[in-house]
Amino acid sequence: MLSTTPRSGPRRIRNAVLSVLAVCAALAGLLLGTGASPAAAASALPCDVYGAAGTPCVAAHSLVRALYSAYNGSLYQVKRASDGATKDIGLLSAGGYANAAAQDSFCSGTTCVITGIYDQSARHNDLTVEGAGGAGAADVGAPADALPVTVGGHQVYGLEISAGMGYRDDSTSGVAVNGQAEGMYMVTSGTHVNNRCCFDYGNAETNNKDTGNGHMDAINFGTECWFSPCYGQGPWVQADLENGLFQSDAGHSRNTSNTGTGPLPFVTALLKNNGQNHFALKYGNAQSGRLTTTYSGGEPTAGGYAPMHQEGAIVLGTGGDNSNGSIGSFFEGVMTSGIPTDAADDAVQADIVSVGYGGATGSTGTLTPGSEISLRATTSCCTADYVRHQNDAGVLSPITSGSSSLDRSDATWIVRRGLASGSCVSFESRNHPGDFLRHYDYKLHRQPMDGTAQFRADATFCPQTGKSGTGTSFASYNYPTRYLRHYDYNLYIASDGGSDDFDSTTSWTDDVSWAVAPPWAP
Repeated sequence: MLSTTPRSGPRRIRNAVLSVLAVCAALAGLLLGTGASPAAAASALPCDVYGAAGTPCVAAHSLVRALYSAYNGSLYQVKRASDGATKDIGLLSAGGYANAAAQDSFCSGTTCVITGIYDQSARHNDLTVEGAGGAGAADVGAPADALPVTVGGHQVYGLEISAGMGYRDDSTSGVAVNGQAEGMYMVTSGTHVNNRCCFDYGNAETNNKDTGNGHMDAINFGTECWFSPCYGQGPWVQADLENGLFQSDAGHSRNTSNTGTGPLPFVTALLKNNGQNHFALKYGNAQSGRLTTTYSGGEPTAGGYAPMHQEGAIVLGTGGDNSNGSIGSFFEGVMTSGIPTDAADDAVQADIVSVGYGGATGSTGTLTPGSEISLRATTSCCTADYVRHQNDAGVLSPITSGSSSLDRSDATWIVRRGLASGSCVSFESRNHPGDFLRHYDYKLHRQPMDGTAQFRADATFCPQTGKSGTGTSFASYNYPTRYLRHYDYNLYIASDGGSDDFDSTTSWTDDVSWAVAPPWAP
């Protein structure tokens, strides 16, 4: 069992009082229709908001920040591959952000997985790696360095779930059971999703098996359309109430305007359910704006859902029976006792926006880890062309100040410490957090980091003086005689001569030499 650092009593009480006063002001502004600015809401963190509104958090999980203004305990635990040692990762300060440098130091020269996520609430509903269930074998922990992200101006790590990964607590305290009311939200990503079951966060069965309709009450996020019709391409915020992903009482969407969130890098997904005759779904851009309600109405009309029969376990990353074919990203999430008010939801969304998910790293134009860059070709034909991803492939495209925001974002990368070697670098997509430039069959792609040794090697490049005598060339970590090259506007790792067209010796030295430029989308 994970053990959290004890909370500090007097300081916790004093900060809680200040938080209550701050959130009351924020809630008052919302109720009066004046709105609450992100700055005003920032002093009261999500569980302060919900607590002041009479719906306290019974679970509060985050890898990136505190969810109470007075919290100063551990956020998560990592386990080191080299010797099996574990370390709790805490905060830089009470109510602040994760101390990611502690993880980097502990995991230096080896790899780490996340073995547990601490509950910041007094309930201590900590999550550990999920065991076997009715639909899946025991899961494994997610790689600790797979999802680097800037939050609140700090470099931290989120949780990147691939198939076969998940977390759970089957013995909880205070979580809704047998038709009790509850609410929940998570901050996730619209760029790391699939149509497999089931990327969930919320209430699940205590025996890891499907025990019937209404025995779950969890947020689901992905592109799986369980009940047709679903409108648009998704991903959608849905309710996993067991034996279905519900967008309405009928299961299928009754809202033709709900086409999904699209590829937003950061999404607030929210579900609340009174356990008797009503549930609601909301989503928002976690970087800006307010929440949108996609459904608010009766429980599913099929038998077993009214009232609900929640069992009170907490699941993250899988379905209630450990259906674990889904992928997803998780940054923070809470569960409450009782139905939060819409005003409280709005104040929480304002706080999330104020955090600045995916903000600028504060460094640009160098190969120092954390720097945001664009890579420009130096071959005479192509000096206005840049490395970018398009339909998941790495390509070379002309980019100018007049290019679309999407094109400029696709051509921006964040330099990360090499996933396979700290002396080399990896390139994380600026607008697809957790996706890296990697080679496969010698061609470059943008793909989510899955933690395997193969991916780490394929996504690591070692800088050296440009082969043409200018700029920088990037040798493949696992094919050191092959270098990042553009050829016919596609990207490869290419050798200087070989059987493939992209190994042509013509202009090879120029094609593998790159200018490290300021980012197009800082």
